[in-house]
Parts: sequence; structure tokens; C-alpha cells
Amino acid sequence: MTSIVVRTLSERVFEIVREQIVIGRLATDTPIRQDALAAQLGVSKIPLREALARLEQEGLLVSHANRGYFVQPMSAEQVDEIYALRLTIEPAAAAHAALVADGAARAQTAEAFERLDSAAGSNLAEVAVRNRDFHTALVRPGGRLLTTQLVERLSILAERYVVAHLQPAGRESRAHLEHRGLLDAWMARDAVTLEALLLQHIAGTLDDLKQQFAAGTERKVRIAEFSSPSLADNRHQVR
Repeated sequence: MTSIVVRTLSERVFEIVREQIVIGRLATDTPIRQDALAAQLGVSKIPLREALARLEQEGLLVSHANRGYFVQPMSAEQVDEIYALRLTIEPAAAAHAALVADGAARAQTAEAFERLDSAAGSNLAEVAVRNRDFHTALVRPGGRLLTTQLVERLSILAERYVVAHLQPAGRESRAHLEHRGLLDAWMARDAVTLEALLLQHIAGTLDDLKQQFAAGTERKVRIAEFSSPSLADNRHQVR
């Protein structure tokens, strides 16, 4: 029974800290103070350490000997690599999935879009998660396990960049229209149109992010408007 409780705490701590990283509240140049963070969350160090280790596996944290955990810096090089891989894998995989998806898979993909649509205008960390779920849902019905895992992994790595990309005015509305177009083509089993639209969608996001990095605005997140409460405010949620 105790192990189940610890895993539940670890999962919740993971979610809270992960959100703080994605929205940019935890700085990349400051070590994560485990004592202070555990106290803020109202948990022991055991679930916190489990959560931090998992975040390192996801590529959001990096550990340095005798220095502890740091948030992995965002970089133009990383965003270029992530999105180049997505361009190589995702459009063709989604086109294949659209052709073979059964009724249940089609319903699940439509539901993933609705959840993304419902999250619009709320916490951008939530939007990023729903964006990942939607893009994965476009691919999963293809039945190619490794491909699906790669797409999901790349989408996880892209979440901080998704948040940064959605900051400028009008980006969320544009993303909604593009996602609606993707869903319509996917549901119509129009593989050719879907592949072309997904290529444009991913490439357009990459181009925007490159411009943001060049201008030095990739991490100017509107925290006051979009972030969740502070870690201390989440204390009651992890107990």
C-alpha cells in the first residue's frame, strides 16, 4: 500500500515540476534545490527524486555531479533537430494511419482534437500536452509501434517549444485552424492532402521558432497570463 501512495505522489510531483519547466518558471541557470522544492510541495524527498529522475529521462533536466539537477536549456540547434525528425517521420506516418484507422481509432482522434480545442486559451502547458496527444493520435492507428513511440517522444521534447511558439498574438488561432484542417483531411482519409498539410504545419512552426531564436524571444513567456499557480500553491494537491 505504501508503494502505491509513493508512486502516486511521484506522479503528481512529476506533473507539477514538469509544468513549471515547460512554462519557463524554473530557470535553466539555477540548480533545483531539492530541500526547498520538497518543502514547497509538502512531500518527502523520495517521490521528488523519482520525479526528477523521470524528468531527466524525458530530456527536461540534466544532472551534474556534485551540483544536482538543472533545467535543460532550450536551443536553436535542438529545435532544428526535433522538427527535422518530425518532418521526416510524422507526415507519412499520419497519412498511413488515416488510411487504416478503424472506427474506434477515428473516434479517439476526434476526441483528442476536442480536448486540444477545449484547452485553447488556458494554461499553455496544458495546451502543449493536448497538442502532443493530438499529433500522436494522428499516427497511432497506423499500428507501427516504434514510429508512434518516436512521434510521441519528439512531441514531448517539443512541448517547451510549442509553448514558446504560441506566445505571439494570433498563433493559437492559426494553430487551431491548422489542426482542424489536419483532422478534416485525416477523417476523410485524404492521405495526400493530410501529408502536405502536416508538412506545412511542422515546417511553419520550425520557421517561426527559428525567427524567435534569432530575435532572442523564444523564452519570453507571458507567465502571469498563462502559468499555473506556484509550486507552493499546489501543495494541497500532492498530499
